[in-house]
Amino acid sequence: MPFRELGLNDHILSAIRDAGYTEPTPIQSAAIPEVLTGKDIIGIAQTGTGKTAAFTLPILNMLAAAKPAPQRRTSALILAPTRELVVQIEENVRRYGKNLPIQIALVYGGVGERPQMAALRDGADIIIATPGRLLDLMGRGCANFSELRFLILDEADRMLDMGFLPDIRRVVKALPRTRQTLLFSATLSPDIEKITREFQESPKVVQVGKRSNPAETVEQCVYEVPHPGKQNLLLHLLRDPAMQMVLIFTRTKHGADRVARRLEQSGITTATLHANRSQNQRIRALRDFKAGTVRVLVATDIAARGIDVEGISHVVNFDFPPHPEDYVHRIGRTGRAKAVGDAISFVTSEDRAPLRSLEKFIGRGIPRKHAPITMSASEEPKGPRPSRPVHHEPVAAKSPSKGIRRFFGR
Repeated sequence: MPFRELGLNDHILSAIRDAGYTEPTPIQSAAIPEVLTGKDIIGIAQTGTGKTAAFTLPILNMLAAAKPAPQRRTSALILAPTRELVVQIEENVRRYGKNLPIQIALVYGGVGERPQMAALRDGADIIIATPGRLLDLMGRGCANFSELRFLILDEADRMLDMGFLPDIRRVVKALPRTRQTLLFSATLSPDIEKITREFQESPKVVQVGKRSNPAETVEQCVYEVPHPGKQNLLLHLLRDPAMQMVLIFTRTKHGADRVARRLEQSGITTATLHANRSQNQRIRALRDFKAGTVRVLVATDIAARGIDVEGISHVVNFDFPPHPEDYVHRIGRTGRAKAVGDAISFVTSEDRAPLRSLEKFIGRGIPRKHAPITMSASEEPKGPRPSRPVHHEPVAAKSPSKGIRRFFGR
């Protein structure tokens, strides 16, 4: 089905063609016609399948069809969990709305407040925001949502995991009750499905693929390795020229810095992305990674939510994720839009329970590989350990599934 059959206007179709897209993805084909009917939508699809365009295109279409008001008011509010994702959504909105007189404002932390306050007061057709900063500015009387027509919650599961639910509730309470609410996510837990009853009216569920499965185009494998051998294993794997554009996940900010330092010392161009980096540093890291200036980007889960980079060849879970949903989101950064990719996970003895939970979650086993080189504690990188304590990125407290057969030792 071509885009022209989805009911989009000529200005948007022209922008889509200029962006190089010819056919919609399955989630776009399923969701766009439903959104255009004015229904509340719960959209579920794997990461990298085009969910952003699935809500961006119909919202732009309906805003373009609306009669211009004498004074500009905010018509659409898009909430996202991280600064990077806010910026990524804005890029999509500007790309598809370039032929429309649409004004956009961004609201997120880590940068000066005054330009954001001015944009909210002056009015913008679309506001894209993180919940915390938006709520702060709303408390100062900067925003006017009296004529809001659309509320979009993107990456809803991550916003819940990050503890944004109280902020979202307070934001929604200040919005008009008559509105169209769209909720999109790669994974949607039963808890979030219950919460949608607070925000939506008889929502239509649009689901593409199984909600718990990673993209089929991603080849997955697990390396069993003792913790001290991870760095050497990583360096060994990176000798493969096929690992051209590599995204590495660590559990902590300081862990990301340690991995990046070791790679740089070995002559591998590397950037880092985590909450301790300034906004300018985070923007530069993503820009250099996209441009190929750096081969490897080391990131934590929270900071990486906005990574939408084409051409990532490999995702490496240097630290195995504690929750299955995190794994699905991580490896979804490769194999995007029907491209192929590889996901490699390092698993230590401490990761047995999370690995078993993951395999139950996705409904299949992950192939195991043994480290191609000998890994021992004596191979741990030398040098002073950091004196400051390691602070973990916040994660939602979940209990691993029980009753799953053990893998290790079988």
